Amino acid sequence: MDSFKDDPSLKSVRPSDNPVTVDNVQRNDRLAAVAKAQHPRILATYGGEYSDPKLERMVAKAIGALTLDPENPAQTFRITILNSPNVNAFALPGGYLYVTRGLLALANDSAELAAVISHEMAHVTANHGLQRQQREAEEELASKVVSDVLGGDQNAKLALIRNKLRMAQFSRNQELEADAIGIRALGRAGYDTFASPRFLQSMGAYADFRNVSGATDPSLDFLASHPNTPQRIELAQRHARQFGTPGTGSRDRDSFLAGIDGLLYGDTPEEGYVRGRTFLHPRLGVSFTVPEGFSIDNSAEAVTATGPGDIAVRFDGVTIDRNTTLANYLRSGWVAGLDDASVRETTVNGSEAANAKAKVDGWQFDVTVVRAGDQVYRLLTAAPLASPALDTVAGTVTSSFRVLSPEEKAALKPLRVRVAIVRPGDTLASLATQMQGVDRKLDLFRLLNALPPGATPAPGDKVKIITDR
Repeated sequence: MDSFKDDPSLKSVRPSDNPVTVDNVQRNDRLAAVAKAQHPRILATYGGEYSDPKLERMVAKAIGALTLDPENPAQTFRITILNSPNVNAFALPGGYLYVTRGLLALANDSAELAAVISHEMAHVTANHGLQRQQREAEEELASKVVSDVLGGDQNAKLALIRNKLRMAQFSRNQELEADAIGIRALGRAGYDTFASPRFLQSMGAYADFRNVSGATDPSLDFLASHPNTPQRIELAQRHARQFGTPGTGSRDRDSFLAGIDGLLYGDTPEEGYVRGRTFLHPRLGVSFTVPEGFSIDNSAEAVTATGPGDIAVRFDGVTIDRNTTLANYLRSGWVAGLDDASVRETTVNGSEAANAKAKVDGWQFDVTVVRAGDQVYRLLTAAPLASPALDTVAGTVTSSFRVLSPEEKAALKPLRVRVAIVRPGDTLASLATQMQGVDRKLDLFRLLNALPPGATPAPGDKVKIITDR
């Protein structure tokens, strides 16, 4: 360093009168302004911000080393933990980083969390957002030309398909580039670089589990925008080897597990809880159960359940005038294809109710509305016209609907991630039985703790379980 001080070429070097700072770069950065405007919409989509000072300190510590990267010095970051059970993380220009509590529950150490975030930071530093925006604009223009000028020309349609394929390939290249950049940043920060392929494998296992269980909205998950393939994992392992063998860097597992201990898992009290095949809402004070073989998906708009034979159930609530009878409400026009003669008033477990049938576009429906307090709840079961199972499924769901007692409402608690220490004599089965309020306990226990087939935790190991205690 000292050899530079007498270099005449440096005599005229002095601090800039208009230095480049994060503030003035962002002030003139259209994409950063767009990102800032998107922040409230992201919060609304993902259930708002999840506030837990202990968790926030852990996340800030895990990610902090990445922000000191000498290859990306002129950037500051704002980290938001999203109150969503979906597994996702993403970044926007201007240093906006997002990670869901669902992803934090799936990760197993600070290195894995840092691996995901460094990948997302890489998308921003590589200007992928700008490149994707430009490609999308070109694609939109191409689509307009095809529809407005070329009409139904088959060659034009084939050209449009090729454009879509090129765009898909471009996105895959972006992902691989972000993997490479992110793993290098991970290594420079001192983390175990094999955390990246390790978490990619966990994501693959999570996707398989979700496909079977049918839970959560897949469009809000990481894998919806980050395709996962064995080739991608192999490439990530290759990049990781440049920094040494597995375990060369820090994993910081104890600090990570301490941070997520007590983390909310699954649905919030405001949305109600899914416990196996039963939906319970502590605030509304109602519950219903779907038949064997059905899986429930709980979203902010409605609760839906799907089962064999393309049969689906939807549950939601509305407020109607107390002077409007439930039979008249069914006839008020919101049920398409209503069979007016089928409308009948009834009761469901002591609550005032009405039921009707409808048919439209190859589907048959059973619609039941139930009044409980000031709210009217709607249970709609749909099946293909040829299905003989509509009445059976609808009857099972409707007869299970009930109002919860004050004691039952008070006893309902949210599920949380708890960190347990494996004791001598514990087995996979005994550890999995500690899980409460979830289906497929053994499979979920393996998934959350990234245990490959045949692996068993040793006494003294720390493991994650899900429980309402």
